[in-house]
Amino acid sequence: MRSFQISLSVILMFFCSQVFSQGFVENALLFSRTKPGGSARIQGMGGAQVALGGDYSSALANPAGLGMYNRSEFTFSPGLNFYNSNSTLLNHTGTNTADDSKTVFNIPGLSYVHHSPRESGNFLGGSFAITMTRTNDFQNAFQYQGRDNATSIIDYFEQMAQGYSINTVPSPYSDIPLLNFDAPEGLAYQTFLITPYNEDPDNTSPSLPDDYINYFSELDTLGDEVRTVNRNGRVNLRGAQYQWSFAYGGNISDKFFFGAAVGVTTLRYKYASAYTERNFTFSSGYPSPLDDLTLNENIEIDGSGVNLTLGVIYRFVDFAQVGVSLVTPTYYTLTDTYSARLRANWDSSVRSDEDISSEPIVSEYNLITPMKLSTGLAFFVGKYGVVSGDVEFVNYGKARYNSDTPGVSFKPDNNDVKYYYSNVINYRIGAEARIGIVRVRGGYNLQNNPYKNTFNLGSSVTTISGGVGVRLDKFFIDGTFLNTRYNSSYSPYTVTDADNNVVGPVARLKNTMNSAMLTVGFTF
Repeated sequence: MRSFQISLSVILMFFCSQVFSQGFVENALLFSRTKPGGSARIQGMGGAQVALGGDYSSALANPAGLGMYNRSEFTFSPGLNFYNSNSTLLNHTGTNTADDSKTVFNIPGLSYVHHSPRESGNFLGGSFAITMTRTNDFQNAFQYQGRDNATSIIDYFEQMAQGYSINTVPSPYSDIPLLNFDAPEGLAYQTFLITPYNEDPDNTSPSLPDDYINYFSELDTLGDEVRTVNRNGRVNLRGAQYQWSFAYGGNISDKFFFGAAVGVTTLRYKYASAYTERNFTFSSGYPSPLDDLTLNENIEIDGSGVNLTLGVIYRFVDFAQVGVSLVTPTYYTLTDTYSARLRANWDSSVRSDEDISSEPIVSEYNLITPMKLSTGLAFFVGKYGVVSGDVEFVNYGKARYNSDTPGVSFKPDNNDVKYYYSNVINYRIGAEARIGIVRVRGGYNLQNNPYKNTFNLGSSVTTISGGVGVRLDKFFIDGTFLNTRYNSSYSPYTVTDADNNVVGPVARLKNTMNSAMLTVGFTF
């Protein structure tokens, strides 16, 4: 094993113009694209709640709805999610599809609403609420596989290492960066997958960074060697975003309702991937010195943030009301921990196997998510039910990173966020029928494609929901079932070819999440 130095610098994950791997630009969308969370009742109605009110979910969506309470309430909501994915590795031969699944129990909601009636002129009092809502779900698992004669992840290691030195460069050449031995390309150097072309251990030419070649280069002396490789990988995602809302809603003459909420958000995200290449063959028939390689990467992101929600609801006729809600940007402080392990199994006649793990790399930075503006209408059909609809406006291109660490800049990532993401309008509609003490609900929720049309990266998220409930004098229970579907893309790495095109293996994913949820409530 080669001796090496450890450089605890920030890893900026790579970004591809056609498909995202795990990176800052992707996470800006992931952490900003929250779901319309709430009780089983609201979820069964597609999340359409901005103009509805009378539910603890109002603390998150539009706190003015808390002004419609006429008694206090406590609720608890357990849930069960079933995740399924089907992947197809594009432009590959052989078996190139794979399925994966997982099941997770969670607590999507918890609330206490305290009603304080008061008659002082037109002011009829209001309600204060403390609620916990699961606003985002990162859980998923998928795998992919295929065989092709395209790029290898070793090409990625080689390109990422170019221009870096394996030695500490003395002044006046200290502007030449040192190879990060805890990054994937640094691990590749330690496992002999890449080698400096002009390695200079004695620093006799310190003004020159190292150029790197990989073991394929040593075989391909004429430049016409065709290599074929089997590749497969698996990604496991875990975590969620939650928001604690401290909200108040007031009532004026049963006509105008107003409210505000302070939201304290928490975020926990875990990404674990395993990528393998094996069965290397060459058109010349030369035996491969490498049997296989496996790169394991782990990313954990933890953080907290704060936001403010303001809202109003106006009942302009007895059977209809309109609502407007504004959610300020959420200001997150995040801590990112990255670690990796690279194993290279060589033919025993060439060299012994190598297995190198990185030291954890910890970085701290800030994320500001976009502001959201929502409006909604609710129509009441006497005592028989209600129909509600929402429209949400958000510009995902407004997400921004910054750091308090000297020398760390997110300007390229922020420019990419602005370049790739656009304004979107999301829609939600739902209905509830009342039959005595029984409630029957249905809804539809569309989160539109956040990417600019230029990139043809359609990733709309659609959710169809339905539910039933029973309302008694001091107790109620609601159940709902949701089916969420969306398509996405994933690439384990990208490289730039001779024509300056960004290429790499791409897996197209069809994702499905089925969710069952209960809300049990007690009124007093």
